[in-house]
Amino acid sequence: MTQQEFLEKNVFLDFKNLNENFEENQLHYFSEEDFEKVLEKAEYFGLTIYTMDTIVDGVSNFSMDHTRFHKKATDPKWYKKAFLTYKNREKGLIYTATYKVSPKLLAR
Repeated sequence: MTQQEFLEKNVFLDFKNLNENFEENQLHYFSEEDFEKVLEKAEYFGLTIYTMDTIVDGVSNFSMDHTRFHKKATDPKWYKKAFLTYKNREKGLIYTATYKVSPKLLAR
């Protein structure tokens, strides 16, 4: 199983991808409500999240990564805090992130 297949099957399955140009950039964009649930699933599976970005009117708005929080990319504390920061800063954002699925999960 590839990383993308794992994400599609286990993490993104129940959520609507808001990326209209998915064929070009292969990133999944989610509403605030859906992204919060994606983060819960990411924590459950122990996924690595390197960056988190917000989109407004199709343009990248804010971007954060784990190094800004002095945390490992596998530590859910950084992405929970980043999400809360975004959520409190502005309502109605669209979210995306970069993920890594461990080889152990892919081997299941």
